[in-house]
Amino acid sequence: MPFVSVPPVMPPTSDSLIVARGLTKRFGDFTAVDGIDVEVHRGEAFGFLGPNGAGKSSTMRMIGCVSSPSDGSMHVFGLDAATHGAQIRARIGVVPQLDTLDTELSVKENLWLYGRFFDLPRAECRRRATELLEFAQLTDRADSIVDNLSGGMKRRLSIARSLINEPELLLLDEPTTGLDPQARHVLWDRLYRLKQQGVTLVLTTHYMDEAEQLCDRLVVMDQGHIVAEGSPRDLIARYSTREVLELRFAADGNEAAAAQLAGIGDRLELLPDRVLIYADDGETALTETHHRGLSPESALVRRSSLEDVFLQLTGRSLAD
Repeated sequence: MPFVSVPPVMPPTSDSLIVARGLTKRFGDFTAVDGIDVEVHRGEAFGFLGPNGAGKSSTMRMIGCVSSPSDGSMHVFGLDAATHGAQIRARIGVVPQLDTLDTELSVKENLWLYGRFFDLPRAECRRRATELLEFAQLTDRADSIVDNLSGGMKRRLSIARSLINEPELLLLDEPTTGLDPQARHVLWDRLYRLKQQGVTLVLTTHYMDEAEQLCDRLVVMDQGHIVAEGSPRDLIARYSTREVLELRFAADGNEAAAAQLAGIGDRLELLPDRVLIYADDGETALTETHHRGLSPESALVRRSSLEDVFLQLTGRSLAD
Protein backbone atom coordinates (compact mmCIF):
# COMPACT_ATOMS: atom_id res chain seq x y z
CA MET A 1 0.00 0.00 0.00
CA PRO A 2 1.55 3.36 -1.01
CA PHE A 3 2.50 5.82 1.69
CA VAL A 4 0.03 8.69 2.07
CA SER A 5 1.11 11.93 3.77
CA VAL A 6 -1.44 12.94 6.39
CA PRO A 7 -1.52 16.65 7.31
CA PRO A 8 -0.80 17.25 11.00
CA VAL A 9 -4.00 17.93 12.95
CA MET A 10 -4.30 20.14 16.03
CA PRO A 11 -5.53 18.35 19.15
CA PRO A 12 -9.37 18.32 19.11
CA THR A 13 -9.71 20.30 22.32
CA SER A 14 -12.05 22.98 20.96
CA ASP A 15 -13.97 24.18 17.92
CA SER A 16 -11.13 26.48 16.92
CA LEU A 17 -10.81 27.04 13.19
CA ILE A 18 -7.75 29.32 13.41
CA VAL A 19 -5.06 29.04 16.07
CA ALA A 20 -2.02 31.33 16.05
CA ARG A 21 0.63 31.26 18.76
CA GLY A 22 3.47 33.76 18.99
CA LEU A 23 2.68 34.86 15.42
CA THR A 24 5.34 37.26 14.16
CA LYS A 25 5.98 38.97 10.83
CA ARG A 26 9.14 40.96 10.13
CA PHE A 27 10.11 42.98 7.09
CA GLY A 28 13.83 43.55 7.50
CA ASP A 29 14.30 45.47 10.75
CA PHE A 30 10.59 46.32 10.99
CA THR A 31 8.28 44.05 12.98
CA ALA A 32 4.74 44.34 11.63
CA VAL A 33 3.22 41.64 13.85
CA ASP A 34 4.90 41.03 17.18
CA GLY A 35 4.21 37.64 18.77
CA ILE A 36 0.41 37.67 18.90
CA ASP A 37 -1.93 34.84 19.93
CA VAL A 38 -5.23 34.53 18.05
CA GLU A 39 -7.97 31.93 18.19
CA VAL A 40 -11.07 32.01 15.98
CA HIS A 41 -13.93 29.60 16.58
CA ARG A 42 -15.88 27.83 13.87
CA GLY A 43 -19.01 29.71 12.78
CA GLU A 44 -18.21 33.05 14.40
CA ALA A 45 -17.51 36.49 12.95
CA PHE A 46 -14.13 37.70 14.17
CA GLY A 47 -12.71 41.17 13.61
CA PHE A 48 -9.31 42.86 13.56
CA LEU A 49 -9.43 46.57 14.43
CA GLY A 50 -6.50 48.95 14.50
CA PRO A 51 -5.04 52.10 12.97
CA ASN A 52 -3.03 52.03 9.75
CA GLY A 53 0.20 50.11 10.28
CA ALA A 54 -1.12 48.16 13.26
CA GLY A 55 -0.43 44.79 11.60
CA LYS A 56 -3.96 43.81 10.57
CA SER A 57 -3.28 43.18 6.88
CA SER A 58 -0.04 41.31 7.60
CA THR A 59 -1.96 39.04 9.97
CA MET A 60 -4.71 38.45 7.40
CA ARG A 61 -2.15 37.54 4.75
CA MET A 62 -0.63 34.94 7.08
CA ILE A 63 -4.07 33.50 7.84
CA GLY A 64 -4.72 33.31 4.09
CA CYS A 65 -1.41 31.47 3.58
CA VAL A 66 -0.05 34.01 1.10
CA SER A 67 2.63 35.24 3.52
CA SER A 68 4.77 33.07 5.77
CA PRO A 69 5.24 33.88 9.47
CA SER A 70 8.72 34.99 10.49
CA ASP A 71 8.20 33.23 13.80
CA GLY A 72 5.48 31.45 15.76
CA SER A 73 2.84 29.08 14.41
CA MET A 74 -0.38 29.34 12.42
CA HIS A 75 -2.91 26.51 12.06
CA VAL A 76 -6.08 26.79 9.98
CA PHE A 77 -8.59 23.89 9.89
CA GLY A 78 -6.07 22.10 12.11
CA LEU A 79 -3.47 22.24 9.31
CA ASP A 80 -0.05 23.83 9.66
CA ALA A 81 -0.02 26.88 7.39
CA ALA A 82 3.74 26.58 6.92
CA THR A 83 3.47 23.22 5.16
CA HIS A 84 -0.14 22.90 3.96
CA GLY A 85 -0.90 26.31 2.46
CA ALA A 86 -2.41 24.90 -0.73
CA GLN A 87 -4.90 22.71 1.14
CA ILE A 88 -5.91 25.66 3.32
CA ARG A 89 -6.30 28.10 0.42
CA ALA A 90 -8.61 25.63 -1.34
CA ARG A 91 -11.05 25.88 1.58
CA ILE A 92 -11.12 29.65 2.09
CA GLY A 93 -12.53 32.65 0.26
CA VAL A 94 -10.81 36.04 0.16
CA VAL A 95 -12.32 39.48 -0.42
CA PRO A 96 -9.38 41.91 -0.78
CA GLN A 97 -9.62 45.57 0.14
CA LEU A 98 -9.42 46.60 -3.52
CA ASP A 99 -11.63 44.81 -6.02
CA THR A 100 -9.65 42.62 -8.42
CA LEU A 101 -12.48 41.90 -10.82
CA ASP A 102 -11.95 41.60 -14.56
CA THR A 103 -13.72 44.80 -15.57
CA GLU A 104 -13.93 43.89 -19.27
CA LEU A 105 -15.89 40.68 -18.63
CA SER A 106 -19.53 40.36 -17.65
CA VAL A 107 -20.68 39.71 -14.12
CA LYS A 108 -21.41 36.02 -14.74
CA GLU A 109 -18.18 35.55 -16.72
CA ASN A 110 -16.18 36.76 -13.71
CA LEU A 111 -17.76 34.01 -11.63
CA TRP A 112 -17.29 31.33 -14.29
CA LEU A 113 -13.62 32.22 -14.75
CA TYR A 114 -12.90 32.25 -11.03
CA GLY A 115 -14.57 28.88 -10.60
CA ARG A 116 -12.22 27.40 -13.19
CA PHE A 117 -9.26 28.46 -11.01
CA PHE A 118 -10.54 25.89 -8.51
CA ASP A 119 -10.83 23.26 -11.26
CA LEU A 120 -14.61 23.21 -11.03
CA PRO A 121 -16.34 21.68 -14.07
CA ARG A 122 -17.90 24.27 -16.37
CA ALA A 123 -21.43 23.08 -15.62
CA GLU A 124 -20.78 23.35 -11.88
CA CYS A 125 -19.33 26.86 -12.32
CA ARG A 126 -22.51 27.95 -14.08
CA ARG A 127 -24.75 26.35 -11.44
CA ARG A 128 -22.91 28.00 -8.57
CA ALA A 129 -22.73 31.32 -10.41
CA THR A 130 -26.52 31.34 -10.79
CA GLU A 131 -26.97 30.73 -7.05
CA LEU A 132 -24.38 33.35 -6.09
CA LEU A 133 -25.87 36.00 -8.37
CA GLU A 134 -29.18 35.53 -6.60
CA PHE A 135 -27.46 35.67 -3.20
CA ALA A 136 -25.67 38.90 -4.14
CA GLN A 137 -28.83 40.43 -5.67
CA LEU A 138 -27.11 40.69 -9.07
CA THR A 139 -29.22 38.31 -11.17
CA ASP A 140 -30.58 41.13 -13.31
CA ARG A 141 -27.02 42.35 -13.98
CA ALA A 142 -25.57 38.96 -14.95
CA ASP A 143 -24.78 40.08 -18.51
CA SER A 144 -23.55 43.57 -17.55
CA ILE A 145 -19.91 44.47 -18.07
CA VAL A 146 -18.30 44.87 -14.65
CA ASP A 147 -16.82 48.27 -15.50
CA ASN A 148 -20.38 49.65 -15.69
CA LEU A 149 -21.40 48.55 -12.17
CA SER A 150 -21.68 50.79 -9.14
CA GLY A 151 -19.21 50.46 -6.28
CA GLY A 152 -21.72 48.57 -4.17
CA MET A 153 -22.47 46.11 -6.97
CA LYS A 154 -18.77 45.48 -7.56
CA ARG A 155 -18.30 44.80 -3.87
CA ARG A 156 -21.21 42.33 -3.83
CA LEU A 157 -19.74 40.64 -6.89
CA SER A 158 -16.34 40.37 -5.14
CA ILE A 159 -18.03 38.62 -2.23
CA ALA A 160 -20.00 36.35 -4.57
CA ARG A 161 -16.81 35.45 -6.43
CA SER A 162 -15.03 34.59 -3.17
CA LEU A 163 -17.77 32.05 -2.45
CA ILE A 164 -17.50 30.13 -5.73
CA ASN A 165 -15.48 27.34 -4.04
CA GLU A 166 -18.02 27.10 -1.17
CA PRO A 167 -15.43 28.09 1.46
CA GLU A 168 -15.66 27.27 5.14
CA LEU A 169 -13.76 30.45 6.01
CA LEU A 170 -14.16 33.89 4.43
CA LEU A 171 -11.47 36.58 4.87
CA LEU A 172 -12.65 40.16 4.24
CA ASP A 173 -10.26 43.12 4.22
CA GLU A 174 -12.17 46.39 4.71
CA PRO A 175 -15.27 44.97 2.96
CA THR A 176 -17.33 48.21 2.80
CA THR A 177 -14.69 50.94 2.47
CA GLY A 178 -15.90 53.73 0.19
CA LEU A 179 -19.51 52.56 -0.01
CA ASP A 180 -22.55 54.67 0.79
CA PRO A 181 -24.69 53.74 3.83
CA GLN A 182 -27.32 51.93 1.77
CA ALA A 183 -24.73 49.71 0.06
CA ARG A 184 -23.02 49.01 3.37
CA HIS A 185 -26.25 47.80 4.95
CA VAL A 186 -26.97 45.51 1.98
CA LEU A 187 -23.51 43.97 2.36
CA TRP A 188 -23.99 43.57 6.12
CA ASP A 189 -27.17 41.61 5.41
CA ARG A 190 -25.35 39.34 2.93
CA LEU A 191 -22.54 38.68 5.41
CA TYR A 192 -25.01 37.98 8.21
CA ARG A 193 -26.74 35.43 5.99
CA LEU A 194 -23.41 33.73 5.31
CA LYS A 195 -22.73 33.48 9.03
CA GLN A 196 -26.17 31.91 9.53
CA GLN A 197 -25.19 29.30 6.93
CA GLY A 198 -22.14 28.35 9.02
CA VAL A 199 -19.40 30.25 7.20
CA THR A 200 -16.74 31.62 9.55
CA LEU A 201 -15.99 35.30 8.88
CA VAL A 202 -12.72 37.08 9.64
CA LEU A 203 -12.61 40.76 8.73
CA THR A 204 -10.70 43.96 9.15
CA THR A 205 -12.57 47.25 9.23
CA HIS A 206 -12.14 50.91 10.08
CA TYR A 207 -15.88 51.30 10.70
CA MET A 208 -16.65 50.85 14.37
CA ASP A 209 -20.38 50.47 13.73
CA GLU A 210 -19.58 47.71 11.25
CA ALA A 211 -17.55 45.85 13.86
CA GLU A 212 -20.38 46.22 16.40
CA GLN A 213 -22.92 44.96 13.86
CA LEU A 214 -20.97 42.01 12.47
CA CYS A 215 -18.41 40.76 14.99
CA ASP A 216 -19.05 38.25 17.76
CA ARG A 217 -15.51 38.87 19.00
CA LEU A 218 -12.66 41.10 17.94
CA VAL A 219 -9.14 42.17 18.78
CA VAL A 220 -7.76 45.70 18.78
CA MET A 221 -4.23 45.86 17.37
CA ASP A 222 -1.69 48.65 17.76
CA GLN A 223 1.94 48.64 16.61
CA GLY A 224 1.90 44.92 15.96
CA HIS A 225 0.46 43.95 19.35
CA ILE A 226 -3.02 42.92 20.51
CA VAL A 227 -4.04 45.48 23.12
CA ALA A 228 -7.58 44.22 23.80
CA GLU A 229 -9.82 41.27 22.96
CA GLY A 230 -13.47 40.46 23.55
CA SER A 231 -16.98 40.99 22.27
CA PRO A 232 -17.93 44.58 21.34
CA ARG A 233 -20.20 44.80 24.40
CA ASP A 234 -17.52 43.44 26.73
CA LEU A 235 -14.90 45.86 25.41
CA ILE A 236 -17.20 48.85 25.89
CA ALA A 237 -17.97 47.74 29.44
CA ARG A 238 -14.30 47.18 30.21
CA TYR A 239 -12.71 50.28 28.69
CA SER A 240 -15.41 52.94 28.69
CA THR A 241 -18.39 54.15 30.70
CA ARG A 242 -22.08 53.64 30.09
CA GLU A 243 -22.52 57.12 28.59
CA VAL A 244 -20.52 60.03 27.20
CA LEU A 245 -21.37 63.72 27.56
CA GLU A 246 -20.13 65.86 24.68
CA LEU A 247 -19.87 69.59 25.43
CA ARG A 248 -19.01 72.42 23.07
CA PHE A 249 -18.14 75.88 24.32
CA ALA A 250 -17.49 79.19 22.59
CA ALA A 251 -14.39 79.50 20.42
CA ASP A 252 -11.20 78.87 22.40
CA GLY A 253 -13.28 78.23 25.51
CA ASN A 254 -12.96 74.45 25.74
CA GLU A 255 -9.64 74.42 27.59
CA ALA A 256 -10.79 76.85 30.28
CA ALA A 257 -14.07 74.97 30.67
CA ALA A 258 -12.27 71.64 30.98
CA ALA A 259 -10.38 72.90 34.03
CA GLN A 260 -13.71 73.69 35.75
CA LEU A 261 -15.18 70.32 34.78
CA ALA A 262 -12.47 68.28 36.52
CA GLY A 263 -13.86 65.54 38.72
CA ILE A 264 -17.16 65.11 36.90
CA GLY A 265 -17.57 61.53 35.70
CA ASP A 266 -14.88 58.88 35.48
CA ARG A 267 -12.71 60.55 32.87
CA LEU A 268 -12.49 63.82 30.95
CA GLU A 269 -11.00 64.29 27.48
CA LEU A 270 -10.21 67.69 25.98
CA LEU A 271 -10.42 67.87 22.18
CA PRO A 272 -9.86 70.90 19.94
CA ASP A 273 -13.59 71.29 19.27
CA ARG A 274 -15.24 69.83 22.37
CA VAL A 275 -14.91 68.33 25.83
CA LEU A 276 -15.89 64.71 26.48
CA ILE A 277 -16.97 63.53 29.91
CA TYR A 278 -17.17 59.77 30.38
CA ALA A 279 -19.78 58.92 33.01
CA ASP A 280 -22.30 56.23 33.87
CA ASP A 281 -25.05 58.90 33.89
CA GLY A 282 -24.59 61.62 31.29
CA GLU A 283 -27.60 63.65 32.42
CA THR A 284 -26.24 63.83 35.96
CA ALA A 285 -22.90 64.99 34.56
CA LEU A 286 -24.68 67.68 32.54
CA THR A 287 -26.59 68.85 35.61
CA GLU A 288 -23.31 69.14 37.53
CA THR A 289 -21.85 71.13 34.62
CA HIS A 290 -24.63 73.69 34.97
CA HIS A 291 -24.25 73.73 38.77
CA ARG A 292 -20.65 74.83 38.25
CA GLY A 293 -21.86 77.86 36.33
CA LEU A 294 -20.92 76.65 32.87
CA SER A 295 -23.19 77.13 29.85
CA PRO A 296 -22.03 75.09 26.86
CA GLU A 297 -23.18 76.10 23.40
CA SER A 298 -24.30 72.52 22.85
CA ALA A 299 -24.54 69.34 24.91
CA LEU A 300 -25.12 65.77 23.80
CA VAL A 301 -25.53 62.67 25.96
CA ARG A 302 -24.92 59.41 24.08
CA ARG A 303 -24.14 55.80 24.81
CA SER A 304 -20.50 54.75 24.74
CA SER A 305 -19.46 53.05 21.54
CA LEU A 306 -16.71 50.84 20.23
CA GLU A 307 -15.13 53.95 18.73
CA ASP A 308 -14.62 55.34 22.25
CA VAL A 309 -12.82 52.12 23.18
CA PHE A 310 -10.74 52.18 19.99
CA LEU A 311 -9.56 55.76 20.52
CA GLN A 312 -8.89 55.13 24.20
CA LEU A 313 -6.63 52.19 23.35
CA THR A 314 -4.87 53.46 20.24
CA GLY A 315 -4.96 57.26 20.67
CA ARG A 316 -6.22 60.00 18.40
CA SER A 317 -2.96 60.76 16.59
CA LEU A 318 -2.96 60.09 12.86
CA ALA A 319 -0.95 57.05 11.78
CA ASP A 320 1.10 57.38 8.59
